Amino acid sequence: MRWHPDKNPSDKKEAEAKFKQMSEAYEVLSDPHKRAIYDQHGEEGLKGMPPPGSQSAASNGSSGPNSTYRSYAEGAGPSGSQTRKAPVVENHLVCSLEDLYMGAKRKMKGNEQVNQLPADLVFIIDEKPHDVYKRDGSDLIVHQEISLVDALAGTTINLTTLDGRDLAINVSNVVYPGRQLVIAEEGMPIAKEPGKKGNLIIKFDVKFPSRLTPQQQADIRRVLGA
Repeated sequence: MRWHPDKNPSDKKEAEAKFKQMSEAYEVLSDPHKRAIYDQHGEEGLKGMPPPGSQSAASNGSSGPNSTYRSYAEGAGPSGSQTRKAPVVENHLVCSLEDLYMGAKRKMKGNEQVNQLPADLVFIIDEKPHDVYKRDGSDLIVHQEISLVDALAGTTINLTTLDGRDLAINVSNVVYPGRQLVIAEEGMPIAKEPGKKGNLIIKFDVKFPSRLTPQQQADIRRVLGA
């Protein structure tokens, strides 16, 4: 070896220092435990280790710098206890359709504990039924019942939006059973596309009279030309 003291009698002091450094480096690389400590804490971490085979090195309950370094290398905290992640915490959030439309804030508590990593929080949205609207993805559905007269002669449907606006929808075309009217951009906000909304879909249910008088029948035939 180039830096062996016996091969450098003219500069033995420098050779001894170099040889010592090389020996220490080889010892670290060949010892998985020391290599792990060096990778995590550098040379300072190795300075606290006791000599191999000593009582303190074999003891699991020793204190002092070496126990701290050993704990880190073994994945434990400074106290010697194993650090574990707390179980997942599920939170059910009851939200109205207005909350989902406008946004809302909730105060939540975790379950942080000593010697444990914080738990992951999972939020499960429980949507409350709405009296008027039903959500279908980013669209809002309204089931609207109208009379036969309104279906034939036209009508205006008045709705209050989820953000409190008055919405008047003029229906001028004939409404046949099963017809749907789509109002663009009056649905739910689209989270992945800020500023955009889904559609409002009105599904009509035409209410037919249970009976007609002879005169009413005649008038219908006359007006419709049948």
